[in-house]
Amino acid sequence: MVNSSEARGQQVPAPAEISVLNCIDLSSPDIQSSVSLLKQACLDSGFFYVINHGIEEEFMDEVFSQSKRFFSLPMEEKMKLLRNEKNRGYTPMFDESLDPSNQIHGDYKEGYYIGVEISEADADTQKPFYGPNEWPSEVKRHKGPEKHKCHSRLTEDENFPCHYSRILILDFMPGWRETMEKYHQKALEVARAVSRLIALALDLNFDFFDQPEILGKPIAILRLLHYEDRTSEPEKGIFGAGAHSDFGLITLLATDDIFGLQICKDRHANPQIWEYVPPLKGAFIVNLGDMLERWSNCIFRSTLHRVLGNGQERYSIAYFLEPNHDCVVECLPTCQSEKSPPKYPPIKCQDYLLQRYKDTHSDLNSYKG
Repeated sequence: MVNSSEARGQQVPAPAEISVLNCIDLSSPDIQSSVSLLKQACLDSGFFYVINHGIEEEFMDEVFSQSKRFFSLPMEEKMKLLRNEKNRGYTPMFDESLDPSNQIHGDYKEGYYIGVEISEADADTQKPFYGPNEWPSEVKRHKGPEKHKCHSRLTEDENFPCHYSRILILDFMPGWRETMEKYHQKALEVARAVSRLIALALDLNFDFFDQPEILGKPIAILRLLHYEDRTSEPEKGIFGAGAHSDFGLITLLATDDIFGLQICKDRHANPQIWEYVPPLKGAFIVNLGDMLERWSNCIFRSTLHRVLGNGQERYSIAYFLEPNHDCVVECLPTCQSEKSPPKYPPIKCQDYLLQRYKDTHSDLNSYKG
């Protein structure tokens, strides 16, 4: 990977600036060894690699290719898919500010949220973060003097059954939705597999997180990300993504071969020490989220991380696995004692997520007018 980065003219960080992470092989029959490596990583940095996860490299390349296709669209087209109140859809540059006290504008990145697909007729659409996704192929193009709703999928046939005006739904991103839905499903399988190793590392039954009340109907969110070709200037408050910890259970991150992700193992250190996480072809970078830190009573760590731009475009794909809406996250029995009582009160998953999204994303009303 380093060689490919050098071939692209990328300045590779010095070895002293690079974090060395454990690598978990999901295909290994030696479960105890995998659990031991994972536990060590969760106690140390909360970050590790996962390899042999079952998603083919050719398919990952296709997902990245489709992501680039979307972000290369004109801004006018992307803004037609601006994220909605369910946090589905496009997020433009500066929509998110992950470290507002240290950022002057917000994150120098654009993104696209895709969640579990729920039809409008499903009762679960009343819940936050649940509902139909926004799909580029479903943007309506109108021709004629009037615009109106039509429930038929129409073509350019002059004889289509509509006597008010002509409407064309142009699939200008063929295969895009199918690719993303397939990836969402495959990534969920990988995330569930990782959660089982985490359960064993916490001295729980391997299927603890598979319980219906925890991951029966998870808030599983795929997010495509594109960082512009700008060099970050931390001293001036300019970051690809500001310092933050993730909100949920675990995050799977696939990246291109451009360096940018940094972690800070000790957020309380002064000065903070930041280390790069090298891209690893074919692997996921996995990190623990705040809810797992709460569940484990801070035994396992939700670590600060950020992205610094180096003057090159960078693409990544994050997959956030969060529990059910009504799941109550509270200290596990295996993670507390008289000497170490629970550090956090119980909290419902959707309540925590709603607050964190409100704290870090722009008000949708700011895009009106």
